[in-house]
Amino acid sequence: MVAGQARRLFMELLSRINKYVNMALTLTGGVFLVGMILLTCANIFVRQIFVPIPGTFELMGYAGAVVTAFALGYTQFTNGHISVDVLVNAYPKPVKRLISVISHGVCCVFFGLAAWHVMQKALVLMRVGELSETLRIIYYPFTLAVAFGCLVLCLALVTDFLKALFPPKERS
Repeated sequence: MVAGQARRLFMELLSRINKYVNMALTLTGGVFLVGMILLTCANIFVRQIFVPIPGTFELMGYAGAVVTAFALGYTQFTNGHISVDVLVNAYPKPVKRLISVISHGVCCVFFGLAAWHVMQKALVLMRVGELSETLRIIYYPFTLAVAFGCLVLCLALVTDFLKALFPPKERS
């Protein structure tokens, strides 16, 4: 009884942390997306009159990476990713649960490794002082942001993994 209650409280805490972290990243990604829209519109307008805004391509790439990476965890948290479960729906409940545990576990390991390797790349970029070509912007912070987005996705996948592994008891 106590272990089940502790597990339920832990799952609630994990879900709450997941929710607030993903809300913060989604809001940040939204700000970057609005910036991308404004920059695109400004570039289109200025190009008609004069010359394109220098570095637009670089800025769009960096902002696009942040928007995409910061949306990963939220999309997993809200079950917004595409899933093809035509075959899985035909299986009995225990088999569905096993498949869910395996798929969430594998995805968690994959994105945990992706976060680690992207972070390692960002640290190398920071150490060598790599700058963007046109605007001379340091871009390891954007690489770190992508690693953080992968890490937050990993947190959402861990939460889903634990929910599948320890489903709540159904009340009779």
